[in-house]
Amino acid sequence: MIRSLPKSNAYKATYSIFIILYFLFLFAPLFVTCILAFNDSMFPSLPWNGFTLDWFTGAGPEKIGIFNDKINLRSIGVSFRVAVAVSALSTVVGTCAAFLFEQEDFKFKNLLYFLMLAPLVIPGVILGISILLFSNLAGIFFEEKLGMDVKLFSPGTWLVIMGQFSFITTFVALVVGARLKKFDKTLEEAAYNLGANRFEVIWFITLKFLRPSIIGGAAVAFLMSFENFNTTLFLVGSEATLPINLYLQVRDGSTPVINAISFLLILSTSIFAVANLYFSKKEE
Repeated sequence: MIRSLPKSNAYKATYSIFIILYFLFLFAPLFVTCILAFNDSMFPSLPWNGFTLDWFTGAGPEKIGIFNDKINLRSIGVSFRVAVAVSALSTVVGTCAAFLFEQEDFKFKNLLYFLMLAPLVIPGVILGISILLFSNLAGIFFEEKLGMDVKLFSPGTWLVIMGQFSFITTFVALVVGARLKKFDKTLEEAAYNLGANRFEVIWFITLKFLRPSIIGGAAVAFLMSFENFNTTLFLVGSEATLPINLYLQVRDGSTPVINAISFLLILSTSIFAVANLYFSKKEE
């Protein structure tokens, strides 16, 4: 579409209707979920039976709100710890990978770049099964050959962290690498000419330029880890993450407390995204 060309009234009307329908389709389910979080009903669906805050603050015995639900609170804590660990690891390794792939004399760059992108096109279910089978084989090897019981290879929090880290790092590398391509290397040369060493150039020049993308990449890694389900399903142990816990509740039948959890997640994610956007633009 060439913006300078005149547009008919029919085109403008059709385009406006398309935009309205698109965002309605995108946000209507979220809006309904948020409304049902305050529904005075024992089922997470319509009809509307009145307004209540019991699904947030209720202490039982019939209505237990999210703030008094130990199982859901525990799963939120597990998801938060996993997301923080995955975000930290992915940000460090992804940033280093972005630097590595920008080196012109890096051998096998195209092959390794392809391998880095491979987890993005592999279904999460396949990735989770593959990591689980590999960890089982590694655990059996260490136990039988070396007599060592390595907890890292058993389903649990650490295996979930490593499983998510294996593909979320790629997103951070792509985000940081996209901004690194815009970096003016003459700034580094000027810093060298002024007497700065390699560490000072990277810390005060390069990383300062990359700070908005690093923060953005860390935010993306945190959110992707927090909501990941497909890969985590095969690697989780006795401590379930929030998506796994919600899946079990929906499968077995749940109360509107899952709507209350969804409402809090939507609210916190929106605040997180707006704050990240604000600080990124401030850094710019």
